[in-house]
Amino acid sequence: MEISHIGHSCFKVVGKNLTVVIDPYNPKLGLKMPKLDADVLILTHDHFDHNYKEAIKGDYLLLDSPGEYEVRESFFQGITSFHDDKEGKEWGTNTIFTMEIDGVRLCHLGDLGTELSSEQLEAMDGVDILMVPVGGTYTIDAKTAVKVINDVSPKIVIPMHYKTAGSTKDDIASLDKFLGEIGEEPDTLEKLKIMKKDLPEEMKVVVLKS
Repeated sequence: MEISHIGHSCFKVVGKNLTVVIDPYNPKLGLKMPKLDADVLILTHDHFDHNYKEAIKGDYLLLDSPGEYEVRESFFQGITSFHDDKEGKEWGTNTIFTMEIDGVRLCHLGDLGTELSSEQLEAMDGVDILMVPVGGTYTIDAKTAVKVINDVSPKIVIPMHYKTAGSTKDDIASLDKFLGEIGEEPDTLEKLKIMKKDLPEEMKVVVLKS
């Protein structure tokens, strides 16, 4: 499996049998959004910086709501959550997605705005790779992100949704704030190429260049 960070909260995951794109952003975010091919497109919520379907090519399956799905021997689950800590009154709902691809269990938290409930954690049991927002303002902040990470206990953590040069979301915190909070020296990679047997014993933070 190969994981690429396109920018903001957008990722491309390439498995043996399918390609998944998660949360493509509208270029009005200030970042260039490339055209991408996908077999599965995941949208965690309907905001402009996460729902730009126009960038995605191919006869893809759209997953944008809670539920369980099977596509080409891969398994997906959408889990209801809130975009804010006011039960969605400020920013609405958000769908967490877990994915089991090539035997590796991934989770993209979308724009999660709260800590996770016991029911959500139960549904996310066994996550190997966690993509977690860390910027605050519109999502959980660095301190809450560390709490969520500790609750999930993944093998690999990939931070997302932090301040990026050129982005109009300049009121969110930098990646450095999260790295200081979690206290781990990250591996910085162009892409993460991983198989189940390669997962680390101890948790590792991986920053993917976008």
